[in-house]
Amino acid sequence: MKAALYYSNSDIRIVEMDKPRAGMGEIVVKMRRCGICGSDLMEWYRVRSAPRVLGHEMVGEIVEVGEGVEKYSLGERVFVSHHVPCNTCHWCLKGHHSVCDTLRRTNYHPGGFAEYIKVPPINVERGVFLLPPELTWDEGVFIEPLGCVVRGQRMAGVETGDSVLVVGVGVTGILHLKYAKALGASTLLAADVNPFKLMMAKRAGADHTIDAKGDVGKKTRDLLGRGADVVIVTAPVKAAFDDGFRSVDKGGSVLLFAPLRPEERYDLNVWEIWRDEVKVVTSYAASPRDLEVAIEVLRSGRVEVEDMVTHHFPLSAASEAFRVAASGERSLKVILHPDDEKV
Repeated sequence: MKAALYYSNSDIRIVEMDKPRAGMGEIVVKMRRCGICGSDLMEWYRVRSAPRVLGHEMVGEIVEVGEGVEKYSLGERVFVSHHVPCNTCHWCLKGHHSVCDTLRRTNYHPGGFAEYIKVPPINVERGVFLLPPELTWDEGVFIEPLGCVVRGQRMAGVETGDSVLVVGVGVTGILHLKYAKALGASTLLAADVNPFKLMMAKRAGADHTIDAKGDVGKKTRDLLGRGADVVIVTAPVKAAFDDGFRSVDKGGSVLLFAPLRPEERYDLNVWEIWRDEVKVVTSYAASPRDLEVAIEVLRSGRVEVEDMVTHHFPLSAASEAFRVAASGERSLKVILHPDDEKV
């Protein structure tokens, strides 16, 4: 079978690999769609484990069921979570499934950017979700990133009537806008340096867009008369962090949805954070419950995502797909599909 082997953002090689077979408790899924995630493009993060087959926003069709698997059948359409928690450790029991050691070790083989994917027993048990008939393959790609958004906004405490500023409106930023609107946020603001993404944010429901080359904090306060109740930072750069902390209101929350590099340090004015009772939260990945919420939100149409898909590429053109996604100039969600399927 074909697979896209990642060496760097500019070096993606199509290789032949053995087609996986399902063992005891396993299933094999034929990839029908797999999205390129923003984390796939964080080269400093990904090259450490290269070469490897990336891809975790995968939906597909079950083509083989191993002995002992009773919950799933051939031909079923599924989303498969690449990471699954143990559900029994100290962190899982406290609701922090995404820091579970098991979640950080688990994965499917070889990765979503391949024609076929073998799903190990623990993922079959805890990470396979049937796609509702209402969802298209493209919509299914958004289950994982939307699940992460669901978790992040729950951690940040987004409520009906809140003003929400999203700093960085790539795919996850747009999803944050759409989900905050679904939760009943009263005013949505979007900041970015890319005019195309600001245009897409406006289409996604942003009430105001802000050119992040200017003073985002001042513009936010000019528009709202105060800071934003919740600020969500999705851009992994210090300038975005600065904009976020300058824009939050007293008693508000800042969600750091994106990281800086491990060696980077960020200076935080603890006095201002303490005095103004600003809550600073982070979120990583998604729990099974977050994914279930994401599926229902998509199924019900409360969040619509097909307008976010800007490019489709066959698996054999993965290198070009990564180039388009990494440039970000006029792209949002870039999706790979099998070579034998026309989209």
